[in-house]
Amino acid sequence: MIKKVIYICFCCWLVSTSAQEKKPNILFIFADDQTFNTIGALENCPVKTPNLDRLMDNGVSFSHTYNQGSFTPAVCVASRTMLVTGGNIWRAASYSKKGNNNHDPNAPKNNPKYKISFKMPNQYWPQYLKKVGYDTYMSGKWHVGEVAPKDIFDFTKDIRAGMPKQTAKRYARTFEKDKPDTWSPYNKELGGFWKGGKHWSEVLADNGVAFIEQAKNKENPFFMYLAFNAPHDPKQAPKRFVDLYDADEIKVPANFLPEYPYNQQAGAGRGLRDEKLAPFPRTPYSVQVNRQEYYASISHMDEQVGKILAALEASGKAENTYIFFTADHGLAIGDHGFMGKQNMYESSMRVPMIVCGPNVPKGKVIDEFVYLQDIMPTTLELAGIEKPTNIDFNSLLPLVLDKVKTSNYPIVYGAYFGSQRMYRTKDYKMIIYPTANVVRLYDMKKDPMEMNDLAEDKEKHQEILETLFKEYKIVQDNMKDPIDISIVFNKFINKK
Repeated sequence: MIKKVIYICFCCWLVSTSAQEKKPNILFIFADDQTFNTIGALENCPVKTPNLDRLMDNGVSFSHTYNQGSFTPAVCVASRTMLVTGGNIWRAASYSKKGNNNHDPNAPKNNPKYKISFKMPNQYWPQYLKKVGYDTYMSGKWHVGEVAPKDIFDFTKDIRAGMPKQTAKRYARTFEKDKPDTWSPYNKELGGFWKGGKHWSEVLADNGVAFIEQAKNKENPFFMYLAFNAPHDPKQAPKRFVDLYDADEIKVPANFLPEYPYNQQAGAGRGLRDEKLAPFPRTPYSVQVNRQEYYASISHMDEQVGKILAALEASGKAENTYIFFTADHGLAIGDHGFMGKQNMYESSMRVPMIVCGPNVPKGKVIDEFVYLQDIMPTTLELAGIEKPTNIDFNSLLPLVLDKVKTSNYPIVYGAYFGSQRMYRTKDYKMIIYPTANVVRLYDMKKDPMEMNDLAEDKEKHQEILETLFKEYKIVQDNMKDPIDISIVFNKFINKK
């Protein structure tokens, strides 16, 4: 009798221990080029996204999520390298061949001062999770050149190295309202996302559904990395999604400019690929058409997200799955005269971010500053992994679960090559263009569209500028930013 009681107790202990040690599944859904204010549930948002709306209703969303910028014109490379390694922008640059001697387009070649040592990280995101029992899966856009997904994930399918090739017709588009258009986002013969016969967003959804179908019968927890190429250009989608939006009724942003005054000095001039997607000077109609196709691409992607979520629900795994949705960076599409994301304005630096899962509050919005790369250490905490010292970003769980009220970032830092720097507080944003000896200043509470440059009256705002610069220098030193802009700032302040 005693042996039987001991046996029963032992079995109960095993079941209890197994339940306690059962790790949650992790589903990471990654958009490409999606700016922060393009989810339909947001106030005054024209984009239709019923599935992302549902995620917002069922989870926590972060309204001020940022990317730190880039050390290459392909901002997605820097963003994704930071994400999968956990290193901040300059640590990620040291991991990337694209960051080696490439952070400053004006740097003298082979000058040791501008040399970033190239050293690979010991582990990437999925490898941490594999060590504690996760089955890891990746499909879609990768664009981290130093490692192949097949070498760090258990399972991969349809890996896209970068953006789809575009025909010359897309760049030659004139955007003349009264003339026939030379491009169609739903003409499958034009390639791009249609290459292979099925839209890449639909291929990714099919792959995600197929993996979930396999995973539902397995005991191991899973980590899924599903990376859409949408809504990156060429912004293609089936006709029914394009027809959701009338180009003539789409609002041109209030901060629209025909051309940004410092685009060339900032490294985002007329020769940059992203900026060739609309004519110079910019026209309101070219912005409206680009936005029409951008919105359509997001709505089409949203439908695919819905398929993935439905498969997860049907699998019986949803209750023990954390879902993360974000994008690698934003996109301007006419904001300040830019079409791309190689600038320090909010539309390019900010992205949506949503977290759903067990014990996560529903419909909660957090306004604290965070970085999209915080998702990586968040998943490590969920898996019971202590954060390694070489990971610069921080878990979101304390904020998500309301254990803390403030984030780890009282400010936001941004950089692009050696030609742009940004320092953002709750009250102000300072942008510096080292190669132009220009500093710009915006009151972010009174002027969220960043239209009134206070630095034009630098005598009146000199105290604010100097305070921000002193604070910025401390952050810059901690980040090991290789460009010293003290001389530039002093020249600007003292310039008559």
